[in-house]
Amino acid sequence: MLVLPIKPNGEEEKPSAVVSCHSHVQKLEMDSSNSDKQNNNQSVNEDPAGVDNEFCPGFKDVDAFVKYGLGTVVAATKASASLPQVGDEYDLYRSFPGFQEFCETQGDGLLHCMSQIMHHHGCRAHMRDRNKLTGLEERFDLVVDSNDVILEKVGILLDDAAGVNRSQQPVMPAGFQPPKIVVSSWNRKGGDSGSGRSSETFRLLQAKNVTRPQLKFREKVDNSNTPFTPKIFVKPNAIKPLPSYFTNKHIRKERPEDLDVPAALADFIHQQRTQEHVEDMFAHPYQYELDHLALPENLLSKPEPQMYKPLAETKCSFIDTLEDLVAVNEKLAKTSEFAVDLEHHSYRSFLGITCLMQISTRDEDFIIDTLELRSELYILNEAFTDPAIVKVFHGADSDIEWLQKDLGLYIVNMFDTHQASRTLNLGRHSLDHLLKLFCNVDSDKRYQLADWRIRPLPDEMFQYARADTHYLLYVYDRLRVDLWEVGNGQPALLQMVWHKSKDISLKKYMKPALGREGLAHGPICHLLA
Repeated sequence: MLVLPIKPNGEEEKPSAVVSCHSHVQKLEMDSSNSDKQNNNQSVNEDPAGVDNEFCPGFKDVDAFVKYGLGTVVAATKASASLPQVGDEYDLYRSFPGFQEFCETQGDGLLHCMSQIMHHHGCRAHMRDRNKLTGLEERFDLVVDSNDVILEKVGILLDDAAGVNRSQQPVMPAGFQPPKIVVSSWNRKGGDSGSGRSSETFRLLQAKNVTRPQLKFREKVDNSNTPFTPKIFVKPNAIKPLPSYFTNKHIRKERPEDLDVPAALADFIHQQRTQEHVEDMFAHPYQYELDHLALPENLLSKPEPQMYKPLAETKCSFIDTLEDLVAVNEKLAKTSEFAVDLEHHSYRSFLGITCLMQISTRDEDFIIDTLELRSELYILNEAFTDPAIVKVFHGADSDIEWLQKDLGLYIVNMFDTHQASRTLNLGRHSLDHLLKLFCNVDSDKRYQLADWRIRPLPDEMFQYARADTHYLLYVYDRLRVDLWEVGNGQPALLQMVWHKSKDISLKKYMKPALGREGLAHGPICHLLA
């Protein structure tokens, strides 16, 4: 099997990091190979009559070949423990030009060998001729495809050797892979037993050749091992002013990842620069406003549900320019409530990327391209933090963190329909269940795992994203009615949901720590302790 190691961030892999371990392992394998081959050759010479019956050159039978192969793997595995570890140790070795040159040479040799193996099996094999920016992802795709081809051949040969009769399939050229349909519980739609229709499967809409949006971001993605600090630099609807750390651009732009120094030294520099601002850096910018949020009486009383408009009669706009975004913000500032949802991409990405934002008012739907407008979306804080406007989410725990991490947005006065469903003990708390229960709408989940980086956005994905918020304000009305009635005409249950929703709004995004043991589970504020 071909293996191509990658870093978790997926964006800035150093070639020397890939090859350093492989070069040591390759040397150990060669040494083990020479010694084992000598032993096998000696056994063959002792039995000249068996030379013509060799399993393959140097090995008289399958057992000898398997024994040699397993010995090589075990020796390489044991030796890997002595290789330079990622972090301070590897950074020290990398500081020597001779080590870097050796790693690059060995890396080119390994890629050449892998290309030859892939070419032998009829796979695409241009491993070395790749763009430095996108090469790692393309190489990984090549390795995955090649592994599929090789392992499929191995499976066929094992079945043939075991005497398993396989169904006859059309003969395809070596390396050919027909399009696959991923079938699982999320994309299998059972047929109607009464109508006699068979079950259907939905295709997973992915695109391997999407240009990575990170390359166009004005602000570089921060995959360093330093703590996350809020991106906010202006604070609309403020009761307590924003700390000077966020308003002073000179302080905020002193980032250690911009220096060509080892990771451990960058962390130390970061500590020294920000020591006096630690308390401000890790405080929630809107904590004071959320702690002093007072709900008006109409939000704690029984509402009159307002029926949603049919999709065909509701205007929906795709927002990908600053001018249109400003117009959306002005419309939201004039409303009393609106619904929000996000589409996030995390496949082969270290921290993930927010790709799309859906917003619905009572009269209009908006689909906002958060990749194109990533640096401008902070202006929505004017509406998002207005305590007089209700923001309706469903299951906002992750959304709150994504808004902070990617867009610098915060929420004041939120109602989470997921928390309302749990308070009412509805049994199932998913959005598709609430849509079916209150709107009699069947939620189409075939694009739930689609690649939301695709541009232009396919119409089917556009309609899927729109449906997530189009009905949510009506669901919000119906849930408040049920909370009022179940609470015997008292606001206790409504107050409980508002309180839980406020606690979610107070969540702060924390970057995962990447240490010697891999990905840690806790926040990395301890770096500044």
